[in-house]
Amino acid sequence: MQINHKVFVVTGAGSGMGREMVLQLLEKGAKVAMVDIHEDTMKETRKRTGDLAKNTSMHVVNIADKVAVEALPDQVIAKFGDVDAVINNAGIIQPFVRVNDLDYDAIDRVMQVNFYGTLYMTKAFLPILLKRPEAHIMNVSSMGGFLPVPGQSIYGAAKAAVKLMTEALDSELADTNVNVTLAFPGAIATNITTNSGLEMPANADEQSAKMKPMPADEAAEVMIKAMEKNVVRVFVGKDSNTMNNLYRLSPKMATGLILKNMKSLLG
Repeated sequence: MQINHKVFVVTGAGSGMGREMVLQLLEKGAKVAMVDIHEDTMKETRKRTGDLAKNTSMHVVNIADKVAVEALPDQVIAKFGDVDAVINNAGIIQPFVRVNDLDYDAIDRVMQVNFYGTLYMTKAFLPILLKRPEAHIMNVSSMGGFLPVPGQSIYGAAKAAVKLMTEALDSELADTNVNVTLAFPGAIATNITTNSGLEMPANADEQSAKMKPMPADEAAEVMIKAMEKNVVRVFVGKDSNTMNNLYRLSPKMATGLILKNMKSLLG
């Protein structure tokens, strides 16, 4: 997809990969509708856009709110005249506990934001994208969406649902002008824990250092390049690429390695 002069909608635009994608898309000549539940962090993103702020709009939306999402396309079109691409990046994690210790409120919240939020955004904008000469949807799953991560079981289930829905969507849109990209980030240096309203386990910093998370700007660059090349699946980070290959070769070995790395966070 050619990015210059296109209108993008980016969820989770207030921080992390979402913020970096906004900045990089603007540098490539796009106009960007920023969507986030946190207005303060979105304002910080806009501040960082400098002179390109005129090519942005801000929309404070909880993507788990179907009514609010359904109103969003008209708001973006009122600002930019049309929409060419949607990047469903927003997401939250669950508390680092086993399923047995996870309450239903946390389960519902993770499923609503990560799966239903992505579904609502896709459904809301797809009719518009189908009318464009060239359009694109990128849905962000996770490394945890194709192999099990103890302590993030429901997060993984939601991201696995995003994976399968997006793969089916790609097939359904095969004969249309809308291309689809499915991204599987591994460990990325973002503030998703804070945005999820959680506190990390006491030894999380030590564990994070071992995992060597990919900088958010580098992850954003990989995902944008995948869109430009109309790549259907992109594994973001060495860990995501490695675990994808290992999981295909030996699911037992891959899950055992993940368990070893996550066990200390579970207590």
